[in-house]
Amino acid sequence: MSWQVEMREALKSVEDLNYFFADNFGASSYPIFIPKRLALKIKTMGKDSALGKQFLPLPEENNAQLQADGLIDPIGDQRHSPHARIVHRYDNRILFFPTSHCPVMCRYCFRKNELNSGQDLFSGSLLPLENYLRQQTEIDEVIFSGGDPLILSDEKIAQYLDFFAQFPNIKYIRFHSRMPVIIPNRISDNFISILQSYSKRFDCISLAVHINHTQEIDSDVKLALKKFENTKIQLLSQTVLLKNVNDDATELCQLFKQIWQLGMRPYYLHHPDRTKGAMHFCLSPKSGGQIMREVRRKLPGWMLPQYVIDDPSGKGKIPLSDLLSQSTK
Repeated sequence: MSWQVEMREALKSVEDLNYFFADNFGASSYPIFIPKRLALKIKTMGKDSALGKQFLPLPEENNAQLQADGLIDPIGDQRHSPHARIVHRYDNRILFFPTSHCPVMCRYCFRKNELNSGQDLFSGSLLPLENYLRQQTEIDEVIFSGGDPLILSDEKIAQYLDFFAQFPNIKYIRFHSRMPVIIPNRISDNFISILQSYSKRFDCISLAVHINHTQEIDSDVKLALKKFENTKIQLLSQTVLLKNVNDDATELCQLFKQIWQLGMRPYYLHHPDRTKGAMHFCLSPKSGGQIMREVRRKLPGWMLPQYVIDDPSGKGKIPLSDLLSQSTK
């Protein structure tokens, strides 16, 4: 089955969930989208598994009292978007949003409110961006985000790479995606070939794979990532620390070991954002620091991701190293 068919046949409503899981899910304020491949894994592992908690709607996301402290824009995207389709919060790099669509709706997503509101952050002409890049010559990296950029066709991705290749100051391209673990079929030979061909026009092309738990890794995921062996594409990982999902040092150590064995470099461990509709996934920085301190005792430094928290003002990621050093005193 092609990845496009998997997208079309995904579970997209509470009614779909109730039928597939023979259950009675309540109404949700947020969209539902779960490919059947993932739904089958959740069915096998159980609704209370790490997979189920990440992707099935929970009553807590509609609990007004619990969500009262949540933010619509928890990392300040809007304040650092000079125009539609980009966020520019660091001197030398921008986030580029080619799409608002994803291969799955993560219930903890820090952009769940933006994606649900139809904001113009995710649409608009490339002409303003072209003018912006010609003026902001200090920008040397473009990070494809969204949405999920691998939801685009190979041809569309190639068009965007052509667009950015015209700027001599753009040296680095990075894709952030959940596709390799949600719909591994997306990682086709043709896709790999396209990235390989464009690696000659940029100094580095990276793919940061979003993966939170060892339950997400199966034989299909391993085969998809294996295709990057002997290529020039740099594989990174990013993980979100989630209460009652992966907030356990032993689980995180197993995850980072498997990530490394799959040819990825553990890159970021994100402290959960204070997202409206996702506050039930939050834990305190102190608790997260204690977990990461234990992980640091069990893993070599080269296998450790950087533990970061996004500043709600939109200024970017702040390493929590100060918290970790304080916890050792």
